[in-house]
Order: sequence, then C-alpha cells, then structure tokens
Amino acid sequence: MKIDNKPWFWIPLLNFASGLPYAIIISVSVIMYKNLGISNEDIGVYTSLLYLPWVVKPLWSPLIELIGTKRKWFLSMQLLISIAFLLVGLAIPTNGFFMMSLAIFWVAAFASASNDIATDGFYLLVLPEDKQSFFIGIRSTFYRLSMLAGNGLVVLFAGYLEHKYGDNTKAWSYTMIFVGLLMTFITAYNFIFTPKNEINAVESKKETPHQNFGTIFISFFKKKQIGLILAFVLVFRLGESQLLKMLSPFLLDGKELGGMGLDTEAVGIIYGTFGVAALTLGGILGGIAISRHGLTKWMFPMFLAMHLPIIGFILLAFFHPTSIYYIYAVVILEQFGYGFGFTAFMMYLIHVAEGESKTAHYALATGFMALGMMLPGMLSGYIQKFLGYQNFFIWVLIATIPGLILSRFLVFPKDFGKKS
Repeated sequence: MKIDNKPWFWIPLLNFASGLPYAIIISVSVIMYKNLGISNEDIGVYTSLLYLPWVVKPLWSPLIELIGTKRKWFLSMQLLISIAFLLVGLAIPTNGFFMMSLAIFWVAAFASASNDIATDGFYLLVLPEDKQSFFIGIRSTFYRLSMLAGNGLVVLFAGYLEHKYGDNTKAWSYTMIFVGLLMTFITAYNFIFTPKNEINAVESKKETPHQNFGTIFISFFKKKQIGLILAFVLVFRLGESQLLKMLSPFLLDGKELGGMGLDTEAVGIIYGTFGVAALTLGGILGGIAISRHGLTKWMFPMFLAMHLPIIGFILLAFFHPTSIYYIYAVVILEQFGYGFGFTAFMMYLIHVAEGESKTAHYALATGFMALGMMLPGMLSGYIQKFLGYQNFFIWVLIATIPGLILSRFLVFPKDFGKKS
C-alpha cells in the first residue's frame, strides 16, 4: 500500500499532533492551574504569555523553509514536546511548581510552534492544490478534535484522578505524564505513516534561487491589501481570545462567584462527548461547503456561525440553569459553529500564503493571529474580575464585531477554495 497517495492515513494524526500540545499548553493549563490554586488574574496573564512562541515564530520560520525537510523538523519537535510534558508531570509535586512548569511549557510552546510551521509547510508541499480546500476542513477538524481531546478527555482523566486520590497535585502530575506518553505514541505513528516524497529544501531553492532569509519577510509585506489583511487577522479572534481563557474558570467557579459550579470531571465530559461530535460535524461540513461553492459565498455566514453561539454563554451567566443539559446545548452549538466557521478563516490564511515561500508566509499570518490571541487574553482575567461573568460575555460578543466588519472588505478570487 502506498501511503503517500492516501492523505487520510497521515493528515488526521499529523494535525492532531499540532493541536494537542497547543490545547495542553494554552487551554488545559488554565484548568490545571485553577485547580492547583492559581488566581484568575495570574492564569490570564501567564498562560496568555505562552502564546508568545506562536507570535514570534515567523522570526525562525525561514530557517525551517530553507534548512532540512519539513518532515525532519516536525518529527524532532514532536519528540521534544513529548519529553517536555513528561518533565511537567515530574515538576508539579515540587516546590515552586508554578514557575518551573511554566518554564517547561515555554520550551514545549516553542517546539509546538516550530512543529506547526513544518506541518503547515508539509501539507502545502505534499498535498495537490485541488485537494487542499477539501482537506482544510479535515485538518481543522482534527486539529480542533485534538484540542477537545485535551479539554475533554485529558481533563476528564484528571478529574477522575482527583476523585480517586483526593489530591489535585498527584492527579495532575499523573495526567501530564500520561499526555507525554501519548505524544510519544503519536510521534512514532507520524514517523511511520507520513509521506517521505516531500519536495525538500534543496529542490525548493533550485526553483527559487533568489530566496533568502530577508526577502521571504519582505515579500510577505508586499502582498496586496496587506494592511487590511493584518488588521483583520489581528482582530478577528479578539472575542474568542478572551472567551477561551475565562470559559473554564466560569464553568468551575462556584455560583457565589457567578460561575456554574461544575467539577473538573463534568467539564471534561461536556467537551469530550457531544462537543467532539458537534465540532467534527461542523468542520467537515465547512470544508465540503467551501470545496463546492468557494470561499466567497460562505465566508461571512461561517464567521457568524462561529461567533453567535457566545449568546448561549451570556444566557448561562444570567440565568444559571440547574439542569446540566442547558450547558450541553450551549457547548454543542458553540463547538459546531467553531468547527464550521474556523474552516473559512484557515482557508483565507492559505490564500494569504499563496505564492513562493508558502511555509514562511503561512507562519507569518498565523503569527499575527497568535498576537491577536495573546494580548487580549492577558487582560481577560482582569476584565472578567472587573465586569463579572455576565457583562464579560456581553463584552466578548461585542469584541467579535470589528473582525466581521473588516472581513467584508477582503478581496480574493471569487471561487477560491472551490474544487475544480
């Protein structure tokens, strides 16, 4: 069997290996630190600073573009991530665990950002262009599935251990060791099944002999509409960046603090069951819609589908329903909308990266996206504390409006993403 011609064998787990470290570092760390006694303000600031490697990754993306192959890069980085998670698990029971684990998470974050660059470039090089619009939905779905595996199954596992041992420190130590072993398995799978017929850096340089570290950056900033593109990429996730940081504290905080009063295991069940199914369906339908009709027709409706479910969290914060099924309904709508809408955003970033140096230009675009996630996220804990959860979710919904407005002025080929 020739795996190189069967993207279904390697795209799912390769993108799972990009999303899982991101989920653990950016999202699951929030729940972990919350349960280990860290305040919302410190959680917002320090876990948002972990975005920084994704912000500055364009600084070294040309090295990945020009040195070695993308496959060697992502396999090396996935192995480093596996080791880092094992070390976090060992650090949690020690004194000064907060700063020590943050330092290790930083190493893992730089490795994960490098893994993303190499994985994105590998996808653009190996997969034929006429298949990219269909598989962008599959990519974003499995990327998001990996995040739900973190926020759902990993959190559920940690909650189970919290109940079993009655010791949050021991529970989260064992959980992080488990994640490290899981990443080791995924790395081995990707070593076996990813295509080996990549267009390597030497061949790329023969085709584009005038490329170098500086011209790759300069060519990105010469793209048409670059000012509008950067403004859009920076603000599109303004609301989401704050929602992601404070959503888990909202679900875990007691009702006297305005939260929903759930335990860790319940949060894991909510995101690891129906949330997974809704996200999968949304991502697949998003990819199919774009491949059939093109990005122009679907961009704005898909963005609305991504943002409007925030209204559900506003209602939860105001009415605090006693039945957990209301929370399930809100999460299902939010995850389906996210899977459906984020597909359009990622497809647009592929358009931005079109031309020479796709890997580096895609990294630049996602770097600006990460900056738009980091800065608002750092302030989210303080904003939530000042506004309270009810007004905070209203603010988050308002913060999505600038990105929707800017999206109406973006110019790209009418049938971009449509399968030939």
